[in-house]
Amino acid sequence: MCYYNYTTETDEQLQSLARAQAPGAEEALAERYVRIVRMCARPYFLIGGDSEDLIQEGMLGLLSAIREFDPAKGAAFKTYAQACILNRIRSAVRSDQRLKNAPLNDGVSLDEVLSDESQSLGGNFYARSPEEQVLARETDKEFISAYSRCLSKLEAQILRLYLDGLSYGEIAEAAGRDAKAVDNAVQRIRRKLAKLPFGENSVS
Repeated sequence: MCYYNYTTETDEQLQSLARAQAPGAEEALAERYVRIVRMCARPYFLIGGDSEDLIQEGMLGLLSAIREFDPAKGAAFKTYAQACILNRIRSAVRSDQRLKNAPLNDGVSLDEVLSDESQSLGGNFYARSPEEQVLARETDKEFISAYSRCLSKLEAQILRLYLDGLSYGEIAEAAGRDAKAVDNAVQRIRRKLAKLPFGENSVS
């Protein structure tokens, strides 16, 4: 938990403070983005189970964004951070598919991960058009649109709330159901989606 008061700073200002090693700045910015990391990861691990591995991978992508973001390039920090998070998560999914029994970060140091992350994104991200950057942020919408056809109305509602990063308790309140009903619906969604061809998104 960060005890420094950085509530008035913008993301860009806070990232600049973090780069300057201001006490608690990096932690404060990371806390702001925890929910976004979960939102980015959920479509990918929804099919495969409850593993927190992809959340951890997304946090590594976020740390890379905090340490490597260059405001002079013209992109907003949120846009760059989301791209770093998704890039890291997708890389982890591909690695997991190749090495089913190997830990996602086995034998790799944090510095190596962050270095690889920034190099893999590099200038290519900043070269993307605004339209491409918008499309990169449409992951959840595309996921729901593509696969909600096989879900009931309730399941589709719960899927949207789940991808928004809400907890089971928050989903239950929003959907007017109890937490057990939400858990049962999520399990049904997993089983249904696991039967569909997801290509790169599959964590089977």
